[in-house]
Amino acid sequence: MAGKSSVFDMIGPVMIGPSSSHTAGVVRIGRAAIRVLGGIPDEALITFYNSFARTYEGHGSDRAIIGGLLDMKTDDDRIKTAFEVAKEKGLQYSFKSIGNASVYHPNTVKVNLTKGTKKVEVIGESLGGGLINISKVDGFNADFSAQAHTLIIKAQDVSGAIAFISSVIAQEKTNIATMSVSRKGKNDIACHVIEMDSGLQPITIEYLKSLPWIKELIYIPDIDL
Repeated sequence: MAGKSSVFDMIGPVMIGPSSSHTAGVVRIGRAAIRVLGGIPDEALITFYNSFARTYEGHGSDRAIIGGLLDMKTDDDRIKTAFEVAKEKGLQYSFKSIGNASVYHPNTVKVNLTKGTKKVEVIGESLGGGLINISKVDGFNADFSAQAHTLIIKAQDVSGAIAFISSVIAQEKTNIATMSVSRKGKNDIACHVIEMDSGLQPITIEYLKSLPWIKELIYIPDIDL
């Protein structure tokens, strides 16, 4: 949580694998990504960058990301056989590696996921100790940790949108921990990413979804719940 340290921050998660950066963090990126997608994907293209590009096979990051995309937790023994489980579940996947990508964090993975007609692109960074940062979603800046309840709202860039969304959340008496807004151009679609200390009721989420200027809403509870 913002401004506080936890036991998780100090000693890292219970996990399968040799490295919290290369396994636990990668699992959590995968689990966050499927919540953006709305379920386990049919297909996944996974790109490892920088140090990940050089070590992902030897350090088990390849199995870790597949395990995460299958919604396995960091301590799930099935991570060791994630490729076999993916085959059983019908998940089609492929890997790419790109070294020396200076615009990205040293431990970066990008996943392009498809489920039916829906496609998403999620870029995540493994920060150590199992901590992660989801830096981009579908090309928009995101920067959320997946340690808090998170709203991702794609909406028309209308005046007063930020204040209105904040007021709706305030009615739930939940505290906004972080909020960021990015857009690809003036008067273009804006992406609001809001981390909250507690969750929202389904009726509030449905109300926000019903607003005509909100084009897409994704709600991600703390992925370790």
